[in-house]
Amino acid sequence: MSSSSGAIRGRDGGRFGRTVSGLAVALGCVLFLGGFAWAAVDYRPYTVPTNSMQPTVNPGDRVLAQHVSGSEVHRGDVVVFKDKLWGDLPEVKRVVGVGGDTVQCCDKQGRLMVNGTAVDESYLPSGVPASMSNFKTTVPRGELFLLGDNRAVSQDSRTHLMDDEHGSVPVADVKARVEATAWPMGRMGKVGRTASFDALTGGGASAQGPLGWLTIAVIAGAVLILFGAAWTPLARALRRT
Repeated sequence: MSSSSGAIRGRDGGRFGRTVSGLAVALGCVLFLGGFAWAAVDYRPYTVPTNSMQPTVNPGDRVLAQHVSGSEVHRGDVVVFKDKLWGDLPEVKRVVGVGGDTVQCCDKQGRLMVNGTAVDESYLPSGVPASMSNFKTTVPRGELFLLGDNRAVSQDSRTHLMDDEHGSVPVADVKARVEATAWPMGRMGKVGRTASFDALTGGGASAQGPLGWLTIAVIAGAVLILFGAAWTPLARALRRT
């Protein structure tokens, strides 16, 4: 009687284990593949070509940028864009002014001013003025004013003030908004949003995209797949002991 009961429990336990294992693998595949598929649709990798965005991103860094419309871009966002007057390659810069803004530099403390309000740009190296040269411009509607974080070397809207677009870039030229650095591994992580423009009318940088949640989904999926695959041999090994 006890031998028969043990056999029944063993069969029931094995069936339960296989069910748990199968569910873990199935859910893991959904999370893992779904996370990758969503990221592939929503994000694209870009290589930063110059040192104009240091220290935020370095030349040669591989960044992940979310596909967005230029109309969704806010002050403070780091964007990838391509403009015919700036060259043939995509560039990475930070939005400091949107349509209707008056952008000028600098106040007595060397700070950028937007619509008469001084902006403390926390992403700039300490003690470095917002620009080596003075300028003042009003951004046309439907356009953006873009500066590199490495103001001493960046070829940005300041150097294009005499162009037909007067330094501004049409929102249609924006390809994506930078979310994270993917490579090299030592610099892997999110490109954080800045609060520097929050006090301005209309607010500052946009909210983070879904990349963080997608990363969690992919990692959780991988863990569940490994757990499900290991469950049966692990259970057998435990029964033998």
